[in-house]
Amino acid sequence: MTEQDSPLIKSIAVLGGTGKEGSALAKRWALNGYKVIIGSRSAEKAATAAAEINEALEGDYVVGKANEDAASEDQLDGKILVDITVPLVPPKVSTVTLPEGITAAQEAQALVGENVKVVSAFQNVSYIKLKNPDTIVDCDVFISGDDLEAKEEVRMLIEAAGMRGIDVGPLANAIVAEALTPLLIYINKKYGIKSAGIRITGIDE
Repeated sequence: MTEQDSPLIKSIAVLGGTGKEGSALAKRWALNGYKVIIGSRSAEKAATAAAEINEALEGDYVVGKANEDAASEDQLDGKILVDITVPLVPPKVSTVTLPEGITAAQEAQALVGENVKVVSAFQNVSYIKLKNPDTIVDCDVFISGDDLEAKEEVRMLIEAAGMRGIDVGPLANAIVAEALTPLLIYINKKYGIKSAGIRITGIDE
């Protein structure tokens, strides 16, 4: 894809973008016209990861920065924060463990303040499904949040990454997606697979 084919007019900062899922999503978004900033605790590590992605994509689509430079709290003001957090407690990662009386996504909202629109998504998609950007991902992504426009923006991001986004209601409903991940981990172990996912039936494509 050339710059003429897809002007990079939208920007996404992927914090922890040197990890398996973050880098896989970064590739998919870069190939669909998004300018992507890879964030890491180390600026050097982020720059190296960005260079590797650019080489793989044969273009200059991704840059690397330290997490605090990629998205400080001031930079988040007025923007959308997509929370993919799952509260796992090792070694029992196949057992559901949730914050008492609140979701991890709601905790994130409380931390960043009301001027940031937190949307919960991507908890139930294995990086194994995402790592090859040419692979079709037969998996739905639950979207929960308290702002309809923010949820629609995230739905478009999900679609750009090759999946279908399903609006499941307010941010409090993120508890369902957060709790499903340990179940999927258990299913993977039980049935000797690596990438169990969720698909909702009855909704037209």
